Amino acid sequence: MTGAEQAGSAPGRGRLEGRRVLVVGAGTQPSDDPDAPPGNGRAISILAAREGATIACADIDAGLAAATAEAVRAEGGTAVCVEADAADPQESAAMVEESADQLGGLDGLVLNVGIALGPGLAGTSPEDWDRTMAVNVRSHFLACRAALPVMQEGSSIVSISSAAGRRIRANVVVPGLIDTPIGRAASGQNPDRDRIAARVPLGRQGTPWEIAYTTVFPLSGEASYVTGQAIVVDGGLTAL
Repeated sequence: MTGAEQAGSAPGRGRLEGRRVLVVGAGTQPSDDPDAPPGNGRAISILAAREGATIACADIDAGLAAATAEAVRAEGGTAVCVEADAADPQESAAMVEESADQLGGLDGLVLNVGIALGPGLAGTSPEDWDRTMAVNVRSHFLACRAALPVMQEGSSIVSISSAAGRRIRANVVVPGLIDTPIGRAASGQNPDRDRIAARVPLGRQGTPWEIAYTTVFPLSGEASYVTGQAIVVDGGLTAL
């Protein structure tokens, strides 16, 4: 991967031409950092569009979804925005239906939703646990359940947590220490984060664009024989 790809400035190659992709969790959390990078969902949306896909940008925050859709359009891509709480069964089903209607179908689904509530078990309330499980686990099930009937054979699901499929390819992208607004916020709460980053064999944190490029591969026809895989993008950290 070149420096331009790491920075998200490399041109597209038409790898997703004609694909219609729903990105769940497409927004990026606001940051006071003037040099803040995009979140993974926004980077994935922009790159997938750059590679030729039309994108439905879904997020619980309509403004964040709209900002991602506008970033896609600013590069000449096509994107719509959808507001939905992916952990709510009715909203998830409506999200998929609206996205399929606006894009004329779906053959790509990216599940990029996840939260962390409560510092450790002692600091996690039952309500925190239930909400975390609803967002991090159930929402993926709900989106897949709603999307599978409208996705044709040869479609692709990419999860940043978990997903399952039979005739549709399903893979998981597992990020390590990635320089996103959430990652930077975590650095302020975890003084060990910089120490851990220094131990990464490749000597740095990853960029959201590196997550985006890894996500585009299993979405594309290049990965037509790849399914059930967890693709770890962590600079070698978990290999230590």
